[in-house]
Amino acid sequence: MTADPQQTPSGRAVTAFAGLHRAGEPLLLPNAWDHASARALSGQGFRAVGTTSLGVAAAAGLPDGAAATRQETLRLAVALGPGPFLLSVDAEGGFSDDPDEVARFARELYAAGADGINLEDGLGPAARHAAKIAAVRQAAPGLFVNARTDTHWLGEGDGTLARLDAYQQAGADGVFVPGLADLREIEALVRHLDVPLNVLYSPGGPPVPHLADVGVGRVSLGSLLYRRALGAALEAAADIRAGRTPTGTTPAYGDVAGLAALDI
Repeated sequence: MTADPQQTPSGRAVTAFAGLHRAGEPLLLPNAWDHASARALSGQGFRAVGTTSLGVAAAAGLPDGAAATRQETLRLAVALGPGPFLLSVDAEGGFSDDPDEVARFARELYAAGADGINLEDGLGPAARHAAKIAAVRQAAPGLFVNARTDTHWLGEGDGTLARLDAYQQAGADGVFVPGLADLREIEALVRHLDVPLNVLYSPGGPPVPHLADVGVGRVSLGSLLYRRALGAALEAAADIRAGRTPTGTTPAYGDVAGLAALDI
């Protein structure tokens, strides 16, 4: 789905994927973990689909957030890139501390058809993460760079503004603050930022309409769908073992098999 980007006067890329990030009408981005889940989500009308690093890692029997799934992530991007939807790839921290290595990986994703990349700082040095962002922007100008800070995910929120400012200045097209759920804080960040704010949906947090009201540009589902799918499988197995009929939606065998047969 990747197309050559146009450039704004500020030098930021204008792509179809970037255009989906609108304040007041945020992009709801479901995250897939394999070919079938991505194609099924696309079939439900989602114009863009992301990947979840946890789902990709868990499916491969590898740890998440440990730079262990570079090949699995690229392989999935190659499989999904030509699909009838826009694709954003969760690349953890870029699978390297070397900005040039991260840029090379981003080029591979873009060549595979990816439209966006999510890069997390893991609370490492902000300057290093900013250097990765700048390197990716130069290597793949059409790739939407969503720069994630883990100040709320792994910490207490300290330093969020400074990190986001550094990532904006390095060329991030959007910024992501998972774990941030207070609407007043979210609205304050939206007003401060020059790029769209991405937040992580939480069942116990603000609903999407409330996030839209305060100007959020993107709402990601992260690993939620993968974890829900795993939970549903466990519940079904427990029901069958107990002599109960499983409840919930069960796609037909032919429908699932057909996901692999769709034209790309």
